[in-house]
Amino acid sequence: MGSALRKESANGSTQQKKTGLGDLPESCVATVLMNLDPNDICSLAKLNKAFRGASSADFVWESKLPTNYHQIVEKIFEEDDDSDKLPVYSCKKEIYASLSRANFMDDSKKMVWLDKSTGGICMAISAKGLSINGIDDRRYWSHIATQESRFSSVAYLQQIWWFEINGEVEFPFPEGTYSVFFKLQLGRPYKKFGRQLCNTEQIHGWDVKPVRFQLSTSEGQRSVSQCFLDGPGQWLHYHAGDFVVKKSEGLTQVKFSMMQIDCTHTKGGICVDSVMIYPSTFKERLKRF
Repeated sequence: MGSALRKESANGSTQQKKTGLGDLPESCVATVLMNLDPNDICSLAKLNKAFRGASSADFVWESKLPTNYHQIVEKIFEEDDDSDKLPVYSCKKEIYASLSRANFMDDSKKMVWLDKSTGGICMAISAKGLSINGIDDRRYWSHIATQESRFSSVAYLQQIWWFEINGEVEFPFPEGTYSVFFKLQLGRPYKKFGRQLCNTEQIHGWDVKPVRFQLSTSEGQRSVSQCFLDGPGQWLHYHAGDFVVKKSEGLTQVKFSMMQIDCTHTKGGICVDSVMIYPSTFKERLKRF
């Protein structure tokens, strides 16, 4: 080994050959990269040829993917059960990149993506993907286009006596604990002179009785909570409950609802953007109520 690190000079003497990162075997580099997050892996790929090659190794990126990523890809990209329409990937890095993008499902009513910082699966269900009481009656509800929503529109309630929203998803969630949030805003969004503003004049009824949230899963888990809506003019995430996925095989069905059905008073002036399902590690970042 010592002779391999020496080279003979012109006058017959030997000199020590310096070693660097470029001399590390790709397999060793890849083992190190497995312990880093995806952003760091991509940054280190720029160092030299060894790191560039190691950063594309399948076993590196497979360690960043959910264990049931095959099921997730099939669920996201399935179209009329036609397997020929599923995307074809040449390596695991491409699968990771594909899942990390915003992937729309169910006529663009749902969105699924892989969070790059945690590797957890996230989902958003738009207002159009929810069952909302009276949504087709323009006297009560309307859809408003806005750049504040990832779905480009929100449902706005002017006034109603019976307020109820229900939703349901079936998805191959990886093992872990998940939190469900309703993303809401008291007030009507609008733009003026290029600025995004919020009209809070029609907000009423939400301080009389609390809103009730319910959550249940196909595994028999249930959660019930309630709170008053507050924070006019702000998009807030209201925590509806948590659920645990113990096995990644198969689909987990999650049902959730939000209601305020005390008909002694009307309520209105609220925007419904979406329902969010995140790994529970996000809870403290989003939870306010």
